[in-house]
Amino acid sequence: MEKVVLGLSGGVDSAVAAALLRQQGYDVYGLFLELGLGGQQQAQQTADALGIPLHIAHRAPALEQHVCQYFASEYQNARTPNPCVVCNRLVKFQTLADYADEIGAKWLATGHYARIGQDTEGRVLLMRAQSEKDQSYMLHRLSREVLSRCIFPLGMMEDKSAVRAQAQALGLPVAQKKDSMDVCFIPDGNWQGWLERHGVRLPEGNFIDENGKILGRHKGLHHYTVGQRKGLGIAAEGRLFVKALRPETNEVVLSLNDVFQKEILVQQVHYCAPEYAADGTFACTVRVRYSKRAQRAVVTPCGQEARIVFEDEARAPAAGQAAVFYDGDIVIGGGFIASPGVG
Repeated sequence: MEKVVLGLSGGVDSAVAAALLRQQGYDVYGLFLELGLGGQQQAQQTADALGIPLHIAHRAPALEQHVCQYFASEYQNARTPNPCVVCNRLVKFQTLADYADEIGAKWLATGHYARIGQDTEGRVLLMRAQSEKDQSYMLHRLSREVLSRCIFPLGMMEDKSAVRAQAQALGLPVAQKKDSMDVCFIPDGNWQGWLERHGVRLPEGNFIDENGKILGRHKGLHHYTVGQRKGLGIAAEGRLFVKALRPETNEVVLSLNDVFQKEILVQQVHYCAPEYAADGTFACTVRVRYSKRAQRAVVTPCGQEARIVFEDEARAPAAGQAAVFYDGDIVIGGGFIASPGVG
């Protein structure tokens, strides 16, 4: 049997992924990332229920270095970070690959909703999952070398309810466990408090309108993101939106009009299908945040940057968020939004 190292988190998705891999004849080795956030006992219960070994990898320092510090720094600079995108490449899949190499396993697997395919030239492709819960957006910075080793057993599952039903049928102890939080290292959801404990204590400042008129006081730039319309606490004749953050003057610009952009710049671009950019400008669809629809656009690469011009304006692309390029279900690559939201 071929060995596969599976990221076993203690949740229902990775548990069902492990069961499916066993049914497909793989020799499954579980790997739990010990980050100081709990979950090890449930991961061990799942491993015991399935009869697979579980290795514990202590990676709290790596999470702090690569993800937590990045998260705090982005907010410090009035940007909206995407920690899962960074963690997958620098912590999660790196740890999976290191352990797989150690035990001589060819394959890496997780409970992500994504698929692996091949083009007509035999090149590996990252692809959208069948489910609306598709998580390919979060995986777009993985290298083609890593992707060539990946298996995503949940890629063809219809939805999360189907996964839970599978877990129930298998008698897995985590079948009814709630979904994890968006930011795993802030389990209470109070990320403003977490930021302040990590030294991001941005001062209060002024809300202003598009003409510079002071509308009131804000609580600190780290409390806001472009396109936000809730929690502003400012009375107006209509609904207000955050149009821009101005760290140089510590101001939050509000507008009665929703925020749309025709063109954005992205930096630190990574192509998991670099052949698309080989001849320069290419047409595709682009997602400017997780769980939002992709919009038609033209991408012009320029070194580690790319300029994106949308066919129709995109709503509230925020500096720091990932913009990910697609050709249908195929993930081409993506980068971090540089220009909107600060100005």
